[in-house]
Amino acid sequence: MIQSPAPAPTDHSDRRALAVLFAIVFINLVGFGLVVPLLPFFGESLKAAPWQVALMFSAYSVGQFFAEPFWGRLSDRIGRKPVLLITVAANAVGYLMLAFAPNIWVAIGIRLFTGLGAGNVSTVQGYVADVTPPEKRAGRMGLIGAAFGAGFIAGPGLSGVLVREDLGRLGYQLPIFAACGLAILAALGVLFLLKESLVRRDGPAPARAPFLGGVRDAAANPVVSRVILVTLIYMAGFSGMESTFGLFTGARFGWGAREVAFSFMAVGIVSVICQSAVTGRLSQRFGESRMLAVGCLLFGCGLLGQMLAPVGWAVPVAMSVGAFGMAMTMPNISAMISRATPPDRQGAMLGLNMAASSSGRMFGPVVAGAMFSGLGHDWPLAVGAALMIPAALMAVNAGRAVARQSTVPLPAG
Repeated sequence: MIQSPAPAPTDHSDRRALAVLFAIVFINLVGFGLVVPLLPFFGESLKAAPWQVALMFSAYSVGQFFAEPFWGRLSDRIGRKPVLLITVAANAVGYLMLAFAPNIWVAIGIRLFTGLGAGNVSTVQGYVADVTPPEKRAGRMGLIGAAFGAGFIAGPGLSGVLVREDLGRLGYQLPIFAACGLAILAALGVLFLLKESLVRRDGPAPARAPFLGGVRDAAANPVVSRVILVTLIYMAGFSGMESTFGLFTGARFGWGAREVAFSFMAVGIVSVICQSAVTGRLSQRFGESRMLAVGCLLFGCGLLGQMLAPVGWAVPVAMSVGAFGMAMTMPNISAMISRATPPDRQGAMLGLNMAASSSGRMFGPVVAGAMFSGLGHDWPLAVGAALMIPAALMAVNAGRAVARQSTVPLPAG
């Protein structure tokens, strides 16, 4: 017996499944949003240098790099629900261990483990693709993206409320404990509320492919290959900004963890509004590849705005412009990949895309941390903005490939 995607239902069952998935993703991302703004300051409480803080971000992405293709392919075989349960539970364990990390190197190792457990984005995207007809995928990928954005509203906002910098390390542990509790709640939601989106059918199981075994197939697909390159370039720029943002605003404006957390909350507000109400409509009207290119360029403008901000309050404004661009990127990337991929390969191809995302997140923080320490606090933003130009051009090329061949099937097996 093997598993295959069920036909997308036409009644309300798909919407109910997506509503449950939305809630689980939201709860999990609230926990993620609680922790991310604190990491530079948590690292400093462990006497970490800027490059070591950047390594904490990169270690998480190293774990995701290896985990995303594995979990994506495994979810194609055994189902989405068990993979989501394992990975969300691993998040809870990772948060708990991080709170008690005795030094920065142990914290880096824990972030690596947490990244292995957090590599479930492709599984979430595969679930959405299972229950959604192709013409609605950009919009519904946007709705799941809105759950990520909503998590970045509530998470950093709650982090700003819970953090107590006057208490030293304990003040940073309190939000991490809250993140652990939310991950446990999300795991219970997967266990008791989420239904499996794949159905069993008779027939021999397909042969197991090696790790990253779909790279050759993805490279041969003119749509998937270009879109994955967009993901790699975009995420390198984004993660470089993310990992050094607290250090940048501290150097420029004397900000602490609370101001950083509320700035990320502003990003989440813009992102959730755009992804829930704007992304799908614009993509249907103007095309997924065009909006992907526009999103990359807007994100680059947001990075430049942060770099040139004359006063602190202008930084969240610039970040909001970038957040609008961010809302146009990942949903359209996921939709384009799912359109160009057979149903039984979507988990694998989306997993490869997330591996590319993790690659950008691996190298982006390391390079940004080195530039921050060696060249100055503006350099990660300037280089990240410049990277958005080739990303936009690659998105345009992907659109041309779609025009030449609307769907390029991948070889079976």
